[in-house]
Amino acid sequence: MHKPLQAALLAALIIAGLQTPSVLAADNHHPAATQDAGSANGFNLPAFPADAHVTQSTRVDGRTLKYTVTVGSLPVRDEKGKIIAQVVFTAYTMPGKHRPVTFAVNGGPGASSVYLNLGAIGPKKVDFGVAGDTPSEPATLHDNPGTWLGFTDLVFIDPVGTGYSRALVDDKQATKDFYSTDTDIKYLSRIVYDWLVKNGRMESPKYLVGESYGGFRGPRITDYLQTQLGVAMKGVVLLSPYLDPGASDDENVSPLPWMLTLPSIAAAHLEREGKLTDAAMQPIIDYTRTTYASTLMQGRSNPAATAAMIQKVTELTGLDPTFVKRSGGRIETQAYLREVYRAEGKLGSRYDSNVTAWDPFPYAPHQRTGDPILNGIIAPTTTAMVNFVTQTVGWKFDGRYNALSYKVNRLWHEDDDARDGSVSQLRESVANDPNLRVLIGHGWDDLSCPFMASLLIVDQMPAMGDPNRVQVKEYPGGHMFYARKDSQALLVKDVKKLYGVN
Repeated sequence: MHKPLQAALLAALIIAGLQTPSVLAADNHHPAATQDAGSANGFNLPAFPADAHVTQSTRVDGRTLKYTVTVGSLPVRDEKGKIIAQVVFTAYTMPGKHRPVTFAVNGGPGASSVYLNLGAIGPKKVDFGVAGDTPSEPATLHDNPGTWLGFTDLVFIDPVGTGYSRALVDDKQATKDFYSTDTDIKYLSRIVYDWLVKNGRMESPKYLVGESYGGFRGPRITDYLQTQLGVAMKGVVLLSPYLDPGASDDENVSPLPWMLTLPSIAAAHLEREGKLTDAAMQPIIDYTRTTYASTLMQGRSNPAATAAMIQKVTELTGLDPTFVKRSGGRIETQAYLREVYRAEGKLGSRYDSNVTAWDPFPYAPHQRTGDPILNGIIAPTTTAMVNFVTQTVGWKFDGRYNALSYKVNRLWHEDDDARDGSVSQLRESVANDPNLRVLIGHGWDDLSCPFMASLLIVDQMPAMGDPNRVQVKEYPGGHMFYARKDSQALLVKDVKKLYGVN
């Protein structure tokens, strides 16, 4: 499994190929081919309904936005034209053919787009991902004050195997066609292309937002659309992105795995003390880049430096000095999440270490239960999305909705270049288009996709003209920092700058 989802279960990537599945736009006048796809492929699945629409409104910044919601599907075809999958999307549009349109994908692999949709940027929101939320609370949708709909149309894409999207081939073939790092990018890029063609929006300004593993997808989709399908993104927003899987490798020699997480652990400690600010974090980031890194590289050759480093890490994290000493100043994430709340009998979440839950196995040598946030968000997001799609919008389908598919994650295949991440595609996309702007947003407390990784990645990029074209911003909170009202407001302010909105 990939780190963002794998760690949460302990606790949570281009050249066009001739054999790559292609996606063809659905024909509004001939829906039968899509509706009969399940039976035609021998799976005897209930047919997907035709696209459904409903008109809604929301209040944002004192004004009412009236918009159309569309839930529908697009077919994925193989090289012989046979439908091998159906991808479901949820689109929010307002009048105007030349309004910007933003495509949104989440991560996992195996996550639907519900988290961005009903948590971050869609016009309606369900509460999840913060302290005090419980799975059994009513999954009530309310107006989202942080929606982006005021300045862009929104299209949320559920990859195959997530949401209601489905493969029409067996698991072995689906892994080859969809559940691998390269084919995933190619068919999702074609979904973006086909939605634009189907809706007559090729001339609209186009943007992409990806969260978590969707942040891994973001630069690759942008590059593939630019260079293979002829669709250029004007801007990319990556939220808590998983850009470089290889950065966490070789923890026995490389200082990088420990450098990536120490600042987020220190941020969580500052937040618990009510002292978390940008100013307070800067010296911690500087220490991590310099003294901490060099001390780790020296190893046992400099005992005095190691002792000083262990004392400093103890101060930064607020952890027991003996625990830090026995850890060698290298604070392993899951061990930390147990240790910091051990006296309370609780666990911290990898996604926001200051969100906790009871530890049902406090005396086990290792954490035996799932992540507090991950376990708690499945029920509200699933309930809210199923009711919204089937009842409010009226896309009448009784199949299972997968907010998070562990099956897809289990079947996932890494291609040869997966460990290289998507940093190369990020650089190439920015180099190809001098107008492309990228915003990378992280929560200070996120230990799943820590902000330090993106800081190091962007600092190593050539400026390529305006160095501010690629920016990293940090916000209070964790992986889903947008669940906090104040952090969401700060994010919207930064996103509006990228879109050129006052």
